[in-house]
Amino acid sequence: MDKSLNSLSKIFTEKLYRIPDYQRGYAWTEKQLKEFWGDLEQLDKGKNHYLGVLTLEEVDKSLQKEWKDDLWIIQSKNYEPYFVVDGQQRLTTAIILIQAIIECTSENEKLNYTTIYEIKKKFIFDSKDEGISRSYIFGYEKDNPSYEFLKTQIFGEKSDMVSLHQNTVYTHNLEDAKNFFIEKRKLLNFEQKEEVYRKLTQHLLFNIYTISTDIDVCVAFETMNNRGKPLSYLELLKNRLIYLSIKFNVDLYEQEKLRNSINESWKSIYYNLGRNRNNPLNDDDFLFNHYITYFDEIIAGSNNLEKFSISIRRIRIHKEYYSTYLLEKKNSLVKIYYYIKNL
Repeated sequence: MDKSLNSLSKIFTEKLYRIPDYQRGYAWTEKQLKEFWGDLEQLDKGKNHYLGVLTLEEVDKSLQKEWKDDLWIIQSKNYEPYFVVDGQQRLTTAIILIQAIIECTSENEKLNYTTIYEIKKKFIFDSKDEGISRSYIFGYEKDNPSYEFLKTQIFGEKSDMVSLHQNTVYTHNLEDAKNFFIEKRKLLNFEQKEEVYRKLTQHLLFNIYTISTDIDVCVAFETMNNRGKPLSYLELLKNRLIYLSIKFNVDLYEQEKLRNSINESWKSIYYNLGRNRNNPLNDDDFLFNHYITYFDEIIAGSNNLEKFSISIRRIRIHKEYYSTYLLEKKNSLVKIYYYIKNL
C-alpha cells in the first residue's frame, strides 16, 4: 500500500475510475451525507481529514479495448484506468459535491485559482479536440443503469441513448445526494464556497492500495464492505454470482452470457424495488420471499407444512443460510442461469 496520503486533486491526476459491475450502486443516504458535510464544516483551515483507504484494481489491457469512449485519452494522454474496489461511496459523494459547486459558479469565476473549465476537465470529463467525444473521469461501467443517470441527471450532459434511463434505489440516492448539496451550497457566499472546494480537493486524504493480480477482487470487495454501511444479502449475492461466473470451466462466451444475465436481472430487480420512491421495497425481504417460493419443496424436503414452517423459522434466525444455500447447493452454471432467469 502507498504509505503517502493523497488528496482528491492528486487522485484525479491523469487517471480514470470506473465502478465495476460486481459493486453495489450508490447507497449513501441523508445520514452519511450529513456526516460527510459535517466533516468538511468542522475541518479547521489548513488542517487535513483522513478518509481511509481507497482500494483500486488496474484495468487489464485486454479490457481497456472495450472502453471505446476512453481509448483516446488512455492512448494519447496516458491516463491510467482503474476499477474502484473499495471507496466508491466516498468518491461518488465528493464528485457530486464538486458538480453541485460547479453549477452555482459562473464560467468567469475561479475557485482556488482554477477555472470552471479546468475543474470539469480534471474531475468530470475531458473532450477530444473540444469535440463531441467525451471521456468521463469517474463513473460506472456502461451496463450499469447508474451510468446514464450519473451522466445526464448529475453531470447534466446529453445522452447518446435513445431509450430512457432506468430509475433504481441507487439512482434515487444519487439524485438525493445532489439535491442535498445544492441546498447546502445555497447557504454559502463565494468565499465559503471556495473554502469548501479547497477542503474537499486538497484536505481530504486517502491512502491508495492497488490490489495485486493474485487477489480475487470479488472476494476482496465482499470482505472490505463488511465495514461501513453493510451490504444487503441481495448485493452480496450478486457479487458472489459474478465471482462464480468466472470460475466455471466453460467457454468464455458462456461465462460472459451468465455475467450479462446477472447484470440484467439485478437491473430489473432494483428498478422494481425502487419504483415507489417514497416507500422502496427491502432488498432482503425480496430475496427471502423469492427463496421461499423458489426452493419451497427443497427447504421442506416434502409438502409437510410442519417441516416447512421449521425450515422457515431456521432461515429467519440465520438469514445468511439462504445465500449460502444458493451458492453451495446450486452452483452449476446451468442451474444458476435458470435461477437468475426466475428472479
